[in-house]
Amino acid sequence: MSKKICVIGIGYIGLPTAAMFASNGYEIIGVDVKPAVIDALNKGKTTIEEPYLGDLVKQMVAEGRLKGSLEPEEADVFIIAVPTPIKEDKSADMTYVKEATESIVPHLKKGDIVILESTSPPGTVGTLIMPILETSGLSIGEDIYVAHSPERVIPGKILIELVENSRIVGGINTVSSEKVKAIYESFVKGEIFITDSTTAELCKLMENTYRDVNIGLANELAMICDVMGVDAWKVIEMSNKHPRVELHQPGPGVGGHCLAVDPWFIVEKQPDIARMIRLGRNINDGMPLYVYNKVKSILGTLKNKTITILGITYKPNVDDIRESPILKLVDLLEDVEGVKLRLYDPYVDTYKYLIKDLDKAINNTDIVIIGVNHRNFKKIDYGKLTCQVYDTRNVVSLDMQIELGDKYHLLGKGE
Repeated sequence: MSKKICVIGIGYIGLPTAAMFASNGYEIIGVDVKPAVIDALNKGKTTIEEPYLGDLVKQMVAEGRLKGSLEPEEADVFIIAVPTPIKEDKSADMTYVKEATESIVPHLKKGDIVILESTSPPGTVGTLIMPILETSGLSIGEDIYVAHSPERVIPGKILIELVENSRIVGGINTVSSEKVKAIYESFVKGEIFITDSTTAELCKLMENTYRDVNIGLANELAMICDVMGVDAWKVIEMSNKHPRVELHQPGPGVGGHCLAVDPWFIVEKQPDIARMIRLGRNINDGMPLYVYNKVKSILGTLKNKTITILGITYKPNVDDIRESPILKLVDLLEDVEGVKLRLYDPYVDTYKYLIKDLDKAINNTDIVIIGVNHRNFKKIDYGKLTCQVYDTRNVVSLDMQIELGDKYHLLGKGE
């Protein structure tokens, strides 16, 4: 068994992956371009919030199994887990993947394994990774083994799902797949499926695209129900009693590093064919503007109004604000003349307009917008509010809806 692994990119996926391998007998070098991240890691600290991760990292660093570095070094396995952000034109920015791959070339030797974990457009391993690795002078597939193995985890349960979930390994050849599978078998209890690299890349994208398109369908239903005076949430609840129906929930948009980004990677490769995927993305990307217009309709005007938004993360009960649709709503609202914005989110430490005190956030405001369904938001006594309430996540209980009366407004339920 290979003993030394170099993980490039110590973020939401790279750090948990590094810590998990370290706890299963490997010597891990965690590489990142951010000095603050490496400094924290070498002190046994983490720069991201994730249950159990802080304790595991602290233990692995203390035991000498995990250390951070600004530069790669010689290893038996190289795992690339850097971000693949999206450009303004909706194409994938592969700069970090390219630079990460180039950085390991001087350290490669015969028998090494290179794994791309970063979510990437289909064909990335073949058209980007392999040509760079070939500059090492080693034979790809014979001297160096290469595969794509995407993560399938959810923030808040990353360490659990890294172990329990099934995994796909897409090698450039059979021997690459088998060698990479053997590495992940050191901690993965779920089944590991072998395929080719491009299929693995497309599987990861389609897993998230399926959910994004389903949410787009739910959001379109919510807009239809707003016009028809029907309760979309009841429609979804009743429809999902059918054994072969699983409609998702509507909301103010879709965020995060996966659902809001990955479908565009497919559109980028097949823009003329991926019409449904593009439509789902456009619907979900358009929801912050839809919420903006609904709030404007409720208040009559946004000019000089005080607007409170509860929740700015992209999903409940995490601190992750990447691609959050609520931040896009904030951008729209702050352009209104005289508007006063208040944001409250117990999971976020710093952001513009953020107020730490809930009472100060929700009192003496014109409207409270519930943007995220954090678990503790369900405990708020909305019935006592004298302002308008616009609920984009169906958080407010029926009793409090009745108590609020015509001050309560629900996304997807026409007046």
